[in-house]
Amino acid sequence: MILEPWQWMLLVTGAVMVGMAKTGLSGLGTLFIAIFANVLPTKEATGLVLPLLIFGDVVAVAVYRRHAVWSQLWGLFPWAGVGVVAGYLAMDRIDNHQARVLVGGIVLALLVLHALRRWRERRAAAAVTEPRVPRSVVASVGVLAGFTTLIANAAGPLMAVYLLALRLPKLEFIGTSAVYFLLLNLFKVPFMVDLGLITGSSLWVNLLLAPAVFTGALIGRWLVQRINQRWFEILTLGFTAVAGLRLVLA
Repeated sequence: MILEPWQWMLLVTGAVMVGMAKTGLSGLGTLFIAIFANVLPTKEATGLVLPLLIFGDVVAVAVYRRHAVWSQLWGLFPWAGVGVVAGYLAMDRIDNHQARVLVGGIVLALLVLHALRRWRERRAAAAVTEPRVPRSVVASVGVLAGFTTLIANAAGPLMAVYLLALRLPKLEFIGTSAVYFLLLNLFKVPFMVDLGLITGSSLWVNLLLAPAVFTGALIGRWLVQRINQRWFEILTLGFTAVAGLRLVLA
């Protein structure tokens, strides 16, 4: 894979954002996908990003694993597997534009639902300490996350809205998200290899970009330690909204 200097600059920037998203602001997720998609065709970019995501997940799990809330994950995993298989089968039947619009629409719809939920709770003046999510919602989020992560590595914003709806503190949010995506991304690898999107050439580029991911992870950890819960939620939702709009309008 032969790249120009400006392309390498964009890839390094994107790799730093991967690390930051995994240990700090998850809303950056779709922004680095956009950067990679500006260097390579969208499907090739999806294959290139996946090993970087896994490396970032490993770093995040190493740092935040004790904060993971496993009880919020077990119900998602089986449905996410179904979504990954569906995305694998749809990869050759859906074009890049359709995939972006679909993912963006889902993310924006979840943001609206999250805002309505919080508004209703404030009107009722009764904060729910342990929100109960219906099984149908868990199943839907699981399938959509699996599908969107296979198609475009774009499940981050979707999961951000879901985990914020559970009112997880920021460290539990990051730890739960890290464990979830590490297992989900590892599950995706055989499918991406079969589709020809992970190759020896792309893995070589991944190796060169790994230090940038690690640097971003350190920056993300430094940032999250200095942001309070309210600003963490505001920034996460803000980045997620921007990402969703960009996907729909791209």
